[in-house]
Amino acid sequence: MKRGRKTNEANNSSSGETTEKESKRHKVTEKKTIVVQSPDWANLLQDVILQVFQYLPLLDRAHASQVCRSWNQVFHMPDLWRCFEFELNQPATSNLRTTHPELIKQIIKRHSNHLQYVSFKVVDSSKESAEAACDILSQLVNCSLKTLGLISTARPSFMDLPKSHFISALTVVFVNSKSLSSLKIDDTPVDDPSLKVLVANNSDTLKLLKMSSCPHVSPAGILCVADQCHGLRELALNYHLLSDELLLALSSEKHVRLEHLRIDVVSENPGQTQFHTIQKSSWDAFIKHSPKVNLVMYFFLYEEEFDPFFRYEIPVTHLYFGRSVSKDVLGRVGMTCPRLVELVVCANGLRPLDEELICIAERCKYLSAVGLGECEVSCSAFVEFVKMCGGRLSQLSIMEEVLIPDQKYNLEQIHWEVSKHLGRVWFPDMMPTW
Repeated sequence: MKRGRKTNEANNSSSGETTEKESKRHKVTEKKTIVVQSPDWANLLQDVILQVFQYLPLLDRAHASQVCRSWNQVFHMPDLWRCFEFELNQPATSNLRTTHPELIKQIIKRHSNHLQYVSFKVVDSSKESAEAACDILSQLVNCSLKTLGLISTARPSFMDLPKSHFISALTVVFVNSKSLSSLKIDDTPVDDPSLKVLVANNSDTLKLLKMSSCPHVSPAGILCVADQCHGLRELALNYHLLSDELLLALSSEKHVRLEHLRIDVVSENPGQTQFHTIQKSSWDAFIKHSPKVNLVMYFFLYEEEFDPFFRYEIPVTHLYFGRSVSKDVLGRVGMTCPRLVELVVCANGLRPLDEELICIAERCKYLSAVGLGECEVSCSAFVEFVKMCGGRLSQLSIMEEVLIPDQKYNLEQIHWEVSKHLGRVWFPDMMPTW
């Protein structure tokens, strides 16, 4: 009997353990079932989906919009269509990326009134791509743009169009956008009457105007902008549009302080362009009104065309010579550009620039960036130049071929000497071997 009782107890104990194990296994199975449940993507908050979409490229965003109806609704929310860049080219003749025509139609139909920050990038030089950009512009009748940029990565593009066609399309934006603050229209046939339309509708909001290489604009046209757009802070234009009257208009009490003025001094045909001289009094008034302005000047002239420039002090801060420039002109730079911060010389010739660099170091106390291309400087003069400028030279780009070894320094020694005066390791740039 005792043996039977023990047997029953053992069986009961074994049965209890089995039941307990099965219970645990059942709970584990339940837990696993809960873990592998599929999330309900469609019920994610729209705000969360919107934040995710804002980080996705357009193509990925379009693919994601096909997941469900809720995601497709987010895809068309106005916040995702305030900023857009139209990329235009002719697929039949180019493999470059382009905005699909169906997407363009959808944007015009559903999102033209949402667009605020828009650019058109014509990535080939075809007239057809520029026409496509104008066709889109002419349909933005319900827009209220804040920024507009027309970019031609390959010229001439917009300049190939009939002027009337381009002006008509651009005027649509000028008339309908009452708060345009930034306008970039380089290399386009914009003209004086269209600028008057711009001023009439956006004079209180325009802050940036970039319009280099616009041959149909006169000094009177750009003066109209300066006279009426008192909030203008950044301006980029060709030298032929610069005048004493323009500088004085930018210096009036009603005008805000200009922050950035870029001037392109360009000559396509040597000897055929007459460059005027800006009076020193106009520069003085301008810099008195805007003492912290960055005055950037790009020179693409031939040597015989520099005579009107650097004859007296000018407030240029960033100076770039895209073609060969003489020793005489560089010597005048040192004497007339005390506010110079950056100097880049593409080429000079075969005469060393020792004295000119020393003069620039002595008189240009704010110089912090220098680049020399096809020039020649003795190693001793270069070390002296760096020593005088000291650690403020944050950028120093010199090709090794520029430096001429002399009795004091060779190319191996100059690396250590220059590094010592800069306070950091420095090497001259090397010409690629391929």
